[in-house]
Amino acid sequence: MWIVVGLGNPGKKYAAHRHNIGFLVADELARRHHFAPAKQKHGSELCSGTITGERVALVKPMEFMNVSGYAVQRAMGFFRVAPEQAVVIHDDIDLDFATVRVKAGGGHGGHNGLRSIIDQTGSRDFVRVRVGVGKPEGAQSAGKEERDRRVADYVLSPFPHGAESEVADAIGRAADAVEIVLARGAFAAMNEVNGKAEQRV
Repeated sequence: MWIVVGLGNPGKKYAAHRHNIGFLVADELARRHHFAPAKQKHGSELCSGTITGERVALVKPMEFMNVSGYAVQRAMGFFRVAPEQAVVIHDDIDLDFATVRVKAGGGHGGHNGLRSIIDQTGSRDFVRVRVGVGKPEGAQSAGKEERDRRVADYVLSPFPHGAESEVADAIGRAADAVEIVLARGAFAAMNEVNGKAEQRV
Protein backbone atom coordinates (compact mmCIF):
# COMPACT_ATOMS: atom_id res chain seq x y z
CA MET A 1 0.00 0.00 0.00
CA TRP A 2 1.13 3.54 -0.78
CA ILE A 3 0.03 6.94 0.47
CA VAL A 4 0.17 9.78 -2.06
CA VAL A 5 -0.08 13.21 -0.42
CA GLY A 6 -0.87 16.39 -2.34
CA LEU A 7 0.07 19.47 -0.32
CA GLY A 8 -1.90 22.70 -0.32
CA ASN A 9 -4.09 24.95 1.78
CA PRO A 10 -7.80 24.19 2.24
CA GLY A 11 -10.53 26.55 1.06
CA LYS A 12 -11.58 28.28 -2.16
CA LYS A 13 -9.45 31.32 -1.29
CA TYR A 14 -6.27 29.30 -1.91
CA ALA A 15 -7.45 26.92 -4.62
CA ALA A 16 -5.59 28.45 -7.57
CA HIS A 17 -2.44 29.49 -5.71
CA ARG A 18 1.07 28.26 -6.51
CA HIS A 19 1.25 26.65 -3.05
CA ASN A 20 -1.68 24.39 -3.98
CA ILE A 21 -0.09 22.60 -6.93
CA GLY A 22 0.04 19.40 -4.85
CA PHE A 23 -3.75 19.46 -4.49
CA LEU A 24 -4.13 19.94 -8.25
CA VAL A 25 -1.89 16.95 -9.03
CA ALA A 26 -3.78 14.80 -6.51
CA ASP A 27 -7.03 15.78 -8.21
CA GLU A 28 -5.59 14.80 -11.58
CA LEU A 29 -4.57 11.36 -10.27
CA ALA A 30 -8.04 10.82 -8.79
CA ARG A 31 -9.61 11.79 -12.13
CA ARG A 32 -7.31 9.58 -14.22
CA HIS A 33 -7.81 6.50 -12.10
CA HIS A 34 -11.52 6.94 -11.38
CA PHE A 35 -11.23 7.16 -7.61
CA ALA A 36 -14.48 7.47 -5.65
CA PRO A 37 -15.29 10.96 -4.29
CA ALA A 38 -13.08 11.92 -1.36
CA LYS A 39 -14.32 11.72 2.23
CA GLN A 40 -13.25 13.79 5.22
CA LYS A 41 -11.12 11.49 7.37
CA HIS A 42 -8.06 11.86 9.63
CA GLY A 43 -7.99 15.61 8.98
CA SER A 44 -7.77 15.10 5.21
CA GLU A 45 -9.84 14.72 2.10
CA LEU A 46 -9.09 11.07 1.48
CA CYS A 47 -9.97 8.59 -1.26
CA SER A 48 -8.48 5.26 -2.21
CA GLY A 49 -8.12 3.11 -5.28
CA THR A 50 -5.54 1.51 -7.53
CA ILE A 51 -2.77 3.14 -9.59
CA THR A 52 -0.46 1.00 -11.75
CA GLY A 53 -1.68 -2.07 -9.87
CA GLU A 54 -0.80 -0.63 -6.45
CA ARG A 55 -3.30 0.12 -3.69
CA VAL A 56 -3.15 3.85 -3.01
CA ALA A 57 -4.66 6.21 -0.45
CA LEU A 58 -4.78 9.71 -1.94
CA VAL A 59 -4.52 12.33 0.81
CA LYS A 60 -5.13 16.09 0.74
CA PRO A 61 -4.55 17.51 4.25
CA MET A 62 -7.33 19.90 5.24
CA GLU A 63 -5.14 21.59 7.82
CA PHE A 64 -3.01 24.52 6.74
CA MET A 65 0.34 23.88 5.13
CA ASN A 66 2.51 24.52 8.19
CA VAL A 67 0.62 21.88 10.24
CA SER A 68 -0.19 19.42 7.43
CA GLY A 69 2.17 16.84 8.93
CA TYR A 70 -0.41 15.97 11.59
CA ALA A 71 -2.90 14.76 8.98
CA VAL A 72 -0.18 12.89 7.09
CA GLN A 73 1.02 11.16 10.27
CA ARG A 74 -2.54 10.11 11.13
CA ALA A 75 -3.13 8.71 7.64
CA MET A 76 0.18 6.83 7.68
CA GLY A 77 -0.68 5.36 11.07
CA PHE A 78 -4.17 4.34 10.03
CA PHE A 79 -3.00 2.61 6.84
CA ARG A 80 0.19 1.31 8.49
CA VAL A 81 2.35 2.74 5.74
CA ALA A 82 6.09 3.27 6.23
CA PRO A 83 7.57 6.63 5.17
CA GLU A 84 9.32 4.92 2.22
CA GLN A 85 5.85 4.06 0.86
CA ALA A 86 4.67 7.68 0.91
CA VAL A 87 4.87 10.14 -2.01
CA VAL A 88 4.47 13.85 -1.26
CA ILE A 89 3.66 16.27 -4.10
CA HIS A 90 4.58 19.90 -3.43
CA ASP A 91 5.48 23.25 -4.94
CA ASP A 92 9.16 24.19 -5.07
CA ILE A 93 10.49 27.74 -5.49
CA ASP A 94 14.00 26.41 -6.16
CA LEU A 95 12.90 24.88 -9.46
CA ASP A 96 12.12 26.81 -12.62
CA PHE A 97 8.45 27.31 -13.37
CA ALA A 98 6.67 24.10 -14.53
CA THR A 99 9.74 21.89 -13.98
CA VAL A 100 9.00 18.50 -12.39
CA ARG A 101 11.54 16.45 -10.48
CA VAL A 102 11.51 13.41 -8.20
CA LYS A 103 13.58 13.13 -5.03
CA ALA A 104 13.91 10.32 -2.49
CA GLY A 105 14.41 11.61 1.05
CA GLY A 106 16.22 14.81 2.04
CA GLY A 107 15.48 17.90 4.07
CA HIS A 108 12.60 20.35 3.92
CA GLY A 109 14.41 23.13 2.02
CA GLY A 110 12.39 25.76 3.88
CA HIS A 111 9.05 24.31 2.73
CA ASN A 112 6.66 24.47 5.69
CA GLY A 113 4.61 21.47 4.57
CA LEU A 114 7.67 19.23 4.29
CA ARG A 115 8.98 20.59 7.60
CA SER A 116 5.71 19.64 9.31
CA ILE A 117 5.67 16.15 7.79
CA ILE A 118 9.27 15.51 8.88
CA ASP A 119 8.52 16.83 12.39
CA GLN A 120 5.37 14.75 12.84
CA THR A 121 6.47 11.48 11.23
CA GLY A 122 10.06 11.63 12.49
CA SER A 123 11.30 10.65 9.04
CA ARG A 124 12.75 12.25 5.90
CA ASP A 125 12.54 9.03 3.89
CA PHE A 126 9.38 9.75 1.90
CA VAL A 127 9.51 10.35 -1.85
CA ARG A 128 8.89 13.86 -3.13
CA VAL A 129 7.48 14.94 -6.47
CA ARG A 130 8.58 18.56 -6.77
CA VAL A 131 6.77 20.99 -9.08
CA GLY A 132 8.64 24.19 -9.83
CA VAL A 133 6.81 27.48 -9.36
CA GLY A 134 9.84 29.78 -9.81
CA LYS A 135 11.13 32.45 -7.43
CA PRO A 136 9.79 35.94 -6.68
CA GLU A 137 11.92 38.68 -8.21
CA GLY A 138 14.45 40.22 -5.86
CA ALA A 139 14.02 37.63 -3.12
CA GLN A 140 17.62 36.43 -3.31
CA SER A 141 19.11 39.85 -2.61
CA ALA A 142 16.68 40.77 0.19
CA GLY A 143 17.31 40.30 3.90
CA LYS A 144 15.87 37.20 5.58
CA GLU A 145 12.71 38.83 6.93
CA GLU A 146 11.95 40.58 3.65
CA ARG A 147 12.83 37.46 1.64
CA ASP A 148 10.48 35.32 3.75
CA ARG A 149 7.69 37.87 3.27
CA ARG A 150 8.18 37.98 -0.50
CA VAL A 151 8.27 34.18 -0.76
CA ALA A 152 5.08 33.84 1.32
CA ASP A 153 3.28 36.45 -0.80
CA TYR A 154 4.51 34.76 -3.97
CA VAL A 155 3.44 31.19 -3.21
CA LEU A 156 0.10 32.45 -1.85
CA SER A 157 -0.76 34.10 -5.16
CA PRO A 158 -2.23 32.74 -8.40
CA PHE A 159 -0.20 31.44 -11.31
CA PRO A 160 0.58 34.13 -13.89
CA HIS A 161 -2.12 35.05 -16.37
CA GLY A 162 -1.67 33.19 -19.65
CA ALA A 163 0.25 30.28 -18.07
CA GLU A 164 -2.75 27.94 -17.93
CA SER A 165 -1.42 25.51 -20.52
CA GLU A 166 2.01 25.35 -18.86
CA VAL A 167 0.41 24.70 -15.47
CA ALA A 168 -1.83 21.98 -16.92
CA ASP A 169 1.18 20.37 -18.59
CA ALA A 170 3.18 20.44 -15.34
CA ILE A 171 0.25 18.90 -13.45
CA GLY A 172 0.10 16.11 -16.02
CA ARG A 173 3.83 15.44 -15.87
CA ALA A 174 3.79 15.42 -12.06
CA ALA A 175 0.95 12.88 -12.13
CA ASP A 176 3.01 10.82 -14.60
CA ALA A 177 5.93 11.00 -12.16
CA VAL A 178 3.82 9.65 -9.31
CA GLU A 179 2.69 6.77 -11.53
CA ILE A 180 6.31 5.91 -12.35
CA VAL A 181 7.25 5.92 -8.64
CA LEU A 182 4.39 3.54 -7.87
CA ALA A 183 5.10 1.25 -10.82
CA ARG A 184 8.90 1.10 -10.79
CA GLY A 185 10.18 2.84 -7.66
CA ALA A 186 11.68 6.19 -6.76
CA PHE A 187 15.09 5.71 -8.34
CA ALA A 188 13.65 4.65 -11.69
CA ALA A 189 11.41 7.71 -11.54
CA MET A 190 14.36 9.96 -10.70
CA ASN A 191 16.30 8.66 -13.70
CA GLU A 192 13.40 9.10 -16.10
CA VAL A 193 11.66 12.23 -14.85
CA ASN A 194 14.73 14.22 -13.82
CA GLY A 195 16.46 13.37 -17.09
CA LYS A 196 13.52 14.75 -19.02
CA ALA A 197 13.51 17.85 -16.82
CA GLU A 198 17.16 18.49 -17.68
CA GLN A 199 16.39 18.15 -21.39
CA ARG A 200 13.65 20.78 -21.10
CA VAL A 201 16.02 23.39 -19.64
